[in-house]
Amino acid sequence: MSLIAMTPPRAGGDDRGAGDPGAALETLLEAVEVRIREQLRYRLADETLVLDPDALAFAYVLSGELQIRSAGLSGRSIGTGDVLLVGGQHTTTLVAQGAASVLVSELALADEAAHIAALLPDLAWITGFATLEPAAAALAQVMGVDAGAECENRSGDGPICRMMAKTVLASVIRAWAANGCAPEGWPYAASDPFLDRVVDAIHADPGRDWTVESLAAVGAMSRSVFAERFRETYGQSPAGYVTSVRMRSAQELLSRGLGVSVVSRELGYASDEGFSRAFRRHVGDTPSAWRAQRRLATA
Repeated sequence: MSLIAMTPPRAGGDDRGAGDPGAALETLLEAVEVRIREQLRYRLADETLVLDPDALAFAYVLSGELQIRSAGLSGRSIGTGDVLLVGGQHTTTLVAQGAASVLVSELALADEAAHIAALLPDLAWITGFATLEPAAAALAQVMGVDAGAECENRSGDGPICRMMAKTVLASVIRAWAANGCAPEGWPYAASDPFLDRVVDAIHADPGRDWTVESLAAVGAMSRSVFAERFRETYGQSPAGYVTSVRMRSAQELLSRGLGVSVVSRELGYASDEGFSRAFRRHVGDTPSAWRAQRRLATA
């Protein structure tokens, strides 16, 4: 089994080379949030499949063998149980060597996760992914619909499919990093140590009454400099990021069985109604409805 990345992440900023890499990877994987653009299973026979050059995508080989053709690369093949990750920077083509089937999940990072794009490789493939990440590979086996087939939508499909896609993508990133293909210092390499300090503080205590002023103080910056740098780096306001972290924390606490009132107080909301409104705006469902759907999905 091996894992190879063709190009390093598009990193910028200072390479800190310090801290706990495991904790940094965990923080990055927790930040992964996606929207599904299209998720299809293709059955090919000596055919060519062109991936959308503008989409973050992974291609999981269900059976057969596929040759990868991309910028500066030709002749590399992936087979059953392997996965290809593309960052949406170049046109990538898959060429079936005989009969083959592949799941292609075309994704877009959610706004609150846009900052992790700079940390992902332009192109990477993992051979033996099904062995390295058996749970994620099992999910990939049942994801998507056959190309050309009509999709039967069931209530709750949207959030469940997004969770499955997020799980597989996070597992692909973990496998890529765990096998030594990430550059030295990753994922710190694209980080701003002052903003890192702010983000760490938010994740450590999402229920605190965070203001732009208090966050700027954590990052040792003026209010205006901090707000501008944060938006440039993370693609949203500090307040929007705090809300996103709170909603992820809320989902985790609700999934552990905590009541809505307990979660609301834990995350600093003045009322259950205010928490429920924020949760519905962000997740698309009330906390109670989301928890009920999750219980059905895991039953």
